[in-house]
Amino acid sequence: MSQLFEPLAIGGLTLANRITIAPMCQYSAHDGNAGDWHMIHLGSLALSGAGMLIVEATAVSAEGRITPHDLGLYSDDNEAALSRVIQAMRAHSPIAIAIQLGHAGRKASSQAPWDGGQQIAPDAPGGWHTVAPSAVPHGAGEVAPVALDRAGMDKVRDDFVAAARRAARLGLDGIEIHAAHGYLLHQFLSPLANHRDDEYGGSLENRMRFPIEVFDAVREAFPAQRPVWMRISATDWVPGGWDIEGTVALSKALQARGCAAIHVTTGGVSPQQAIKLGPGYQVPYAQRVKAEVGLPTIAVGLITEPEQAEAIIANQEADAVSLARAMLYDPRWPWHAAARLGASVQAPRQYWRSQPRELKDLFAGAAFGQR
Repeated sequence: MSQLFEPLAIGGLTLANRITIAPMCQYSAHDGNAGDWHMIHLGSLALSGAGMLIVEATAVSAEGRITPHDLGLYSDDNEAALSRVIQAMRAHSPIAIAIQLGHAGRKASSQAPWDGGQQIAPDAPGGWHTVAPSAVPHGAGEVAPVALDRAGMDKVRDDFVAAARRAARLGLDGIEIHAAHGYLLHQFLSPLANHRDDEYGGSLENRMRFPIEVFDAVREAFPAQRPVWMRISATDWVPGGWDIEGTVALSKALQARGCAAIHVTTGGVSPQQAIKLGPGYQVPYAQRVKAEVGLPTIAVGLITEPEQAEAIIANQEADAVSLARAMLYDPRWPWHAAARLGASVQAPRQYWRSQPRELKDLFAGAAFGQR
């Protein structure tokens, strides 16, 4: 039997299988509001047969958006717009639906990737002043962010809490806190971005302090029976940056506070990163977190083939795999993986007729004949 298609418990949430759809920014919202694109995009992925779908990085404040077109969950309009999408997915799919909450910090106020992805200056149309742990710009030539003071940090924490409460009202199954890819919480963790000399900078313990405070606040604000976990970049790929040792230490601290899982990725905090790409290139970091911490661990990064994903689970390198680009390229990836691995998936009955005759057990529950 395929281990990729065995159930997985993340806190009080049980996934039908170990395939997760990673959060993928669409840069297609209006004032933070989900629209028709999100209905089509997320609706399609909800029919994929994956165990869980994580809604894209969703800003906890307007100034926390990566671009002016990011999805948000900081207003009543945001909540109402996303509710429409969530309700449609719930009506037609049993997939677990989580959301990734984040704040872009100094990487905010940027163009969409297809427009170049460069910083939008604060005085340019659509731009705003960004905030960060320290007044250190992300890239050369960029306007430096404003270093957060205590009041600013309190606002960020409270914005995460408000968004978590909105997520609870939307009936979402879990929350992933974004502390990766060079965004605000990662900026606090990394010595490359955090130059503070107070209790939030310097030592590893100090740099972990604010991300942990945010986790604690979100965990308290979200229903206890629903899981909260964190996505962490395990290395900055830059000498002297955040590393796997810090990741393991942070994961253990989060475990003690009720964190349900760790979603392990890498990079994003510095343009100087030197990433060594290859199939499953980030999986060893997930494997180390799993081995040393013991929390359910989600691996991501150039996982494209069913046999590759099966081996990651079977070899106990991670507890689940997370697919992004591969899922965009093939929104029925779990169907095809199940066919190749001898497993079955949940599929909407409207699609049962697509089941190949030689794979009569591919769709769980399917039973139909010809007319």
